Amino acid sequence: MKKTLSFLIPALMLLYACGPSDQEIAQKNQAAFDSLKVSYHSESFRLNPLRATSAGDNRYNDRLPNTITEAYRQEQKTFYEKYQNHLASIDRSKLSEDDQLSYDLLTYECERSLEGLQFKDYLMPISQIRSLTLMVAQLGSGTGNQPFKTVKDYENWLSRLDGYVAWCDTAIVNMRKGMASGYVIPKALTVKVIPQLANFDHGPAEDLLYFAPIKNIPADFSEEDKSRLTAAYKDKIENSVVPANKRLRDFIEVEYLPACRESSGIDGIPGGKEYYDYLVRYFTTTDKTADEIFKLGLSEVDRISAEMEKVKEEVGFKGDLKAFLESLRTDLKLRPFKNGEDIIAYYNAIHDKMKPNLTRLFERAPKAGFEVRRIEAFRERTTAANYNAGSEDGTRPGVFYFPSPEPENYSIVGTENLFLHEAIPGHHYQIMLKIENKELPDFRRYLNYGAYTEGWALYTESLGKDLGLYTDPYLYFGMLSSEMHRAIRLVVDAGMHSQGWTREQAIQFSKDHEAASEQNIISEIERYMGMPGQALSYKMGQLKILELRAKAEKELGDKFDIRKFHSQILDSGSLPLETLEQKINQWIESSKNS
Repeated sequence: MKKTLSFLIPALMLLYACGPSDQEIAQKNQAAFDSLKVSYHSESFRLNPLRATSAGDNRYNDRLPNTITEAYRQEQKTFYEKYQNHLASIDRSKLSEDDQLSYDLLTYECERSLEGLQFKDYLMPISQIRSLTLMVAQLGSGTGNQPFKTVKDYENWLSRLDGYVAWCDTAIVNMRKGMASGYVIPKALTVKVIPQLANFDHGPAEDLLYFAPIKNIPADFSEEDKSRLTAAYKDKIENSVVPANKRLRDFIEVEYLPACRESSGIDGIPGGKEYYDYLVRYFTTTDKTADEIFKLGLSEVDRISAEMEKVKEEVGFKGDLKAFLESLRTDLKLRPFKNGEDIIAYYNAIHDKMKPNLTRLFERAPKAGFEVRRIEAFRERTTAANYNAGSEDGTRPGVFYFPSPEPENYSIVGTENLFLHEAIPGHHYQIMLKIENKELPDFRRYLNYGAYTEGWALYTESLGKDLGLYTDPYLYFGMLSSEMHRAIRLVVDAGMHSQGWTREQAIQFSKDHEAASEQNIISEIERYMGMPGQALSYKMGQLKILELRAKAEKELGDKFDIRKFHSQILDSGSLPLETLEQKINQWIESSKNS
C-alpha cells in the first residue's frame, strides 16, 4: 500500500505541474473579454442598424427592425441577458485598469437596458419631437446619415422603407392598446403630430422630401439604373409610404386625439411615477430623486438670476430683470438677419474668431470635417438646435443644425454659446474625438450617456471668454441665458412629471426667467413633455464637471493644466458621472506625485 502511494505522488505532482499557470489563466481570461467586447459591439449594431448607419457602418443599411413589437423587445432582453451571463464568467480582477472600466460600462449598459424594458413606452411610439416618422423623413431626404452614393445605397433605402411601413401599422395597433390601458401622450403634443404627418400623407411622389435622392441621383449611374430606381422610388412612395402615413394620420386625428390625456406629466400614465424615477436615473446617471433635482433647479435659477442682474446693470437698462428679458425678445438691433444664409455666415464667423485660441485649452482636435446647416423646413418649428456626428472615415462631416423658421426674428443673443455647445468644442469635439480614438474598444467609441455628453457641451459654454468670445455683454448674457435655460429645465421637467405642474405653469415659469420667445418656450416645454427626463442631463453633467475642475484646481495648484484636465474628461469616451468622478480623482492623486 505504501509503495502504491509513493508511486502515485510523483504522478500527481506531474499532473499538477502540467495544469494551467496563473499567467495562462489570465491570458485566457483576457482573450475571453477581448472577444466579448468585439461581439457586443457587432451584435449591438445588428440589433440597432440605424445606430450603425449613423456610425458609418454600412453593413445594415437595408434594415429597419420593428422596434415596437414584442418580438423585438424580447430580442433585446435576450441580448442583454446573454452578455450579463458572459460578463459573470470573466474575472474582472485579472483585467487591466482600462478593461476593468470597459467591464463596468458593459455591466452598466446591460443593467439599465434591462430595467428600461420593464416599462411600456412602446405603447406611446409617437411624439412631435422624437419619432420614427420624423427620422425617416430626414434620412429619406438624403441630407442625413443614410448614404445615397451608389446603386446599392439606393436599393438599401427602398428595403428600409418596407420596415417603416410595418412600423407605422404596428404603431397604430400599439396606440390602440395604449388607449385601452391609459398609455397615451398628452393631447397638446398630439395636435402637433398631425400637421407633421400631413406633410407626407399625399402625393405625387415628386413633391415629397422622400423623392429628393432621385432628384439628386448621381450622374455616373447608368441610364438603366436611373430609370429603374426612379420608377421604384415613385412606386414605393406613392403606393406604400404615403398610404402608411395617411393611415397613421387618420387614426391619430380621428381616434387617438380624443382619447389623449389632458395631463402634462408622465405621472399621468399607469406606473408613471416609477417610470419617471427610472428616466431620472437613466438620463442623469445618478441616484438623485426628482424632488432633489426640482429643489436644485430652483436654487440654480436664483443664483443665475443674480448674475443676470449684473449684466442688466452693465448695459444700463432701467427696469427689473423681467422687463429686461422682455426687451431682449423685441429689440430689433439684436436681430440683424434677413435669411438663413446670413445666420450660417454668422456662425461660421464665430468659428473663425475662436479658432486661434482652441490650442490654449485642448491638446487634440478631431480630424473630421465640420459644417453649419439650417434644419429642414418640415421639422424646423418643432426641433431644437442639434449636432449630427460625422462618420469615422471622414466621408461625412459633423453637422451643427440650427432652426430659424423666421430668420428675421433670429437673435444674436445666445449664438456664441450655442455654437460652443452644439459645435466646437462641445459636441463635435467630444463625440468625434471619441469616435476617432482607436485605443478605445469599438463599443465605447459609440457609447453615449446624456449627462456626460450634454454636461460637457453645457460646460464648454463657460469657456467662451478664454476662446475670445463674449466681448459683447449681450452675447455674455446669452451664455447666462443658456445656463438659466438648463436650470429651468430641472424645475419644469421635474415639475411637470413629478410635482403636478401643468404645461401652462411650466411655460409661465420659463417666461418669467428667460429671454426666449414665447414660441420657443412652448416648443421647449412640449419637448420635455414628449421626452421626460432627457432635459435633466445637461445641468447635472455640467455641475459635476465644474465641481471636478474646481477640485483639481484647488488640490493641484500650480500643477493644474487645463489642457490635460480636458483630455482626462474626453479621452475615455462617454462615462456615467460617478465613473467620471472616480477617474478624475485618480488623475488628481497621480498628478500630485508626478
